[in-house]
Order: sequence, then structure tokens, then C-alpha cells
Amino acid sequence: MGQKHNEFIPLKIAVLTVSNSRTAAEDSSGDYLVSALSEAGHQLADRALLADDLYQIRSRVSQWIADEGIQVVLVNGGTGFNDQNRVPEAVGVLFDRTVKGFGELFRQLSFAEIKGSAMQSRALAGLANRTLICCLPGSTGACRLGWEKLIRDQLDARTKPCNFVSHL
Repeated sequence: MGQKHNEFIPLKIAVLTVSNSRTAAEDSSGDYLVSALSEAGHQLADRALLADDLYQIRSRVSQWIADEGIQVVLVNGGTGFNDQNRVPEAVGVLFDRTVKGFGELFRQLSFAEIKGSAMQSRALAGLANRTLICCLPGSTGACRLGWEKLIRDQLDARTKPCNFVSHL
């Protein structure tokens, strides 16, 4: 279960938006994640917007995994089912350990909102070099759902019975 803490521990979090159509000025999902992590007391370590290119995504996430100053990477976009969505293939191979329940719980929660379309989400998460990587769909609603229902509490050292802070 890991170490128990009685106080909040701010984490350094990088945010990557993957999109072939959005610009930084139109990145409402990235903006939401930056705002949410800041409101929760964490620090934005870095932010990027990349086209859905397997090797660019893998390169950027690898750089962040290797950076000891970054403990969490939040990726939004590129997790859909069409051929252009490459985030699971780009990022999944970097995991030392897959957080299997993340995608399953995300799809379960999404089902309440988008019914059977939830099965086309390929949301995923894993740990690599003591860095938690969470990959969410690109819609702001999906980012809000993932942050509020799955990620936020798991990045709080006070969450019982367990959280990811002790693994980072």
C-alpha cells in the first residue's frame, strides 16, 4: 500500500496535448488540466502540444520520464480508435508497469455519459522510471472526468487506502 502521509505533497506535472487540428490557443483540454492540477496544489513542470505522430510523442514523453524533476505526465488526445490515434502505441511501450484498472475504470465512468461509444476509448496509464503517465481522450469533458474521478485523488498522498505518490 505504500507510505501513509498526513499532509499534501505537491507534485511536478507535465501536460501533453496530442492533436492534429488544435493550436495552443485552442487547447481547452490542456488548459483545463493545467488549471485543475494547479488548483489541486501541484506545479506545472512543462507543457507541449504535438501532432499525433508516434515518434514525436514517444520522444517527448521519454524526455519527461528521464527528467527527475517530473513525477507525472498527463497526456490528452490521441487515444481514440481511428488509425490516426497513436498515443497507446507511442506511450504504452515505455511503461515499466501498466496500471490496468485505469483504462477499465475510465471506460466504465464514460459509459454513464456516452454509452457504448466508451468502448472505443483507449485511455491508459502506467509507471515508467517512477513517473506516472496517464493518457486521456482529448475532449475537455473526458479530461475533467479522468481528473476528477481517477487522477486527482491518486496524486494526493493523503488518499487512503493507497495512492500513487509513494511510487513516484
